[in-house]
Amino acid sequence: MAPSKAPTLSNPGKTVLKPSYLAHFVLKTQVSTYHDLVDYYKTFLNAEANYEDDHNAFITYDEEHHRIGICAFEWCEPKVRASVGLVHVAFAFDNLFDLALAYRQRKANGIEPYWCVNHGPTTSIYYKDPDGNDIETFCDNYASVAETKIAMDTPAFAANPAGIEFDPEGLVKRLEAGESDASIKNMENMPPFEHKGGRPYVK
Repeated sequence: MAPSKAPTLSNPGKTVLKPSYLAHFVLKTQVSTYHDLVDYYKTFLNAEANYEDDHNAFITYDEEHHRIGICAFEWCEPKVRASVGLVHVAFAFDNLFDLALAYRQRKANGIEPYWCVNHGPTTSIYYKDPDGNDIETFCDNYASVAETKIAMDTPAFAANPAGIEFDPEGLVKRLEAGESDASIKNMENMPPFEHKGGRPYVK
């Protein structure tokens, strides 16, 4: 079998080159809510703006020049729940302690989650920003991507891909009591809990 030739600009082929990484996302907002949205993400992510004026902000929480762009336009209207589009963005934490600590720190700043759920592959805490955009914070429940893929390719996951809801304060108490991450992440050990607002993405 002859070795495949590397693509060139004159003979690129049809297989598209994968990006290096997902770099940022940009939100559009109303002029009246722009500053609230910028302040929210600065607090939510302990982030800073590398550039900010009265209509544009480019925010980062790590070495990237910006992870979030926020742009205000006079013609923007409030978000409509039934419209098509992006469902949520997600930010990962290394472990349950970090996930729970960030939850408690946000709560101290008046930022409360609306949905907390063990999806099986992840333990996730969801928020809504001032414009109603959904944000997921999570940590992986398995040690590797390979294990996660195996867990997702099961009848149990197919039967309930949303997962089991949990009380975030209950999560904090279990961690403070010294329960292991593995035990807390195990869906069979989740105490019954249901958020008052019901499950999201259900009309």
